[in-house]
Amino acid sequence: MMAQRPTLALVGATGAVGSVMIDILNERDDWPWGEVRLIASPRSAGRRITVRGTELTVLALAPEVFDGVTVAMFDVPDEVSAQWAPIAAARGAVAVDNSGAFRMDPDVPLVVPEVNRDAIQQRPRGIIANPNCTTLSMMAALGALHRAFTLRELVVASYQAASGAGQSGVDRLYAELAAVAGKEVGVRAGDVREALEAAGMSNSDSPFSGPLAMNVLPSAGSYQGDGHFSEELKVRNESRKILGIPDLPVSATCVRVPVVTTHSLAVHAVFGSPVSVAAAHEILAAQPSIVLVDDPAAGRFPTPADVVGENPTYVGRVRQALDFPNALDFFVCGDNLRKGAALNTYEIAEVLAG
Repeated sequence: MMAQRPTLALVGATGAVGSVMIDILNERDDWPWGEVRLIASPRSAGRRITVRGTELTVLALAPEVFDGVTVAMFDVPDEVSAQWAPIAAARGAVAVDNSGAFRMDPDVPLVVPEVNRDAIQQRPRGIIANPNCTTLSMMAALGALHRAFTLRELVVASYQAASGAGQSGVDRLYAELAAVAGKEVGVRAGDVREALEAAGMSNSDSPFSGPLAMNVLPSAGSYQGDGHFSEELKVRNESRKILGIPDLPVSATCVRVPVVTTHSLAVHAVFGSPVSVAAAHEILAAQPSIVLVDDPAAGRFPTPADVVGENPTYVGRVRQALDFPNALDFFVCGDNLRKGAALNTYEIAEVLAG
């Protein structure tokens, strides 16, 4: 008798990341699922969404919707995951959570399949966590280089897109760009703020700490004290957990930039053994989920405008770090809504289905 194929549930199917997940479901070549259930808040229940040619009705989030589910993917805020992922696990599903609710829970593996696939099987709570999109953007490259040369220290500067702050961040950036369009802003201090104020936009209703249009903001996430923001601590703590290096020295500065989607990172990585650009190129080019674009003399290297909407991580500007032995500097771009969120979650679900 043929075994029944597994059932997949998507919680948060109508949200920003959930919509990207629907696109990913429709794109995949291999299809292991026998049934897909789309789940959202009661106000979104009843909507119709097409998945692989079949129109599905969105179900309201409730305990019984997880009955018979093999894998439940959660693309919802932290507080929703914190409440409902354990319920899904108690009903027999493996919950794969894209929020920050469980990432540092010692009983919940934090997984990037290219790096620590085996951790998927160690899930005492029945929950698997997906890393933050900033950490994820560099992890395929770091994991591959760590396996070859043993990572010892990590310094990162991130340049994070507005969509990392959710739909409100995207809406705010577009509104600010419209407010400053056609104006001579940036000629003197206060120009941008004055243009936004003239358009009736105050900083009190912004998800950002200041104007993002024509500007960069060295703050991402919430302030955590001692000069650090939450996104910086996530890079440190999550990198250690994913790579299995609990005492890895990590320093991160996270910057919000006026880009809609795709995070970029400048990475300085120090290794325990000698490393060359040629060896790094060979290793990175061999990774299925990495695209190496590295010809700086010809102006060829990754940028967000070239990477948005793409699944792989793009890596370039690989160079020997000046004055630092056994160290590389490189630049990474990754779509924070695809590999940085939805795609990695789905790739974990595919491993579970297999």
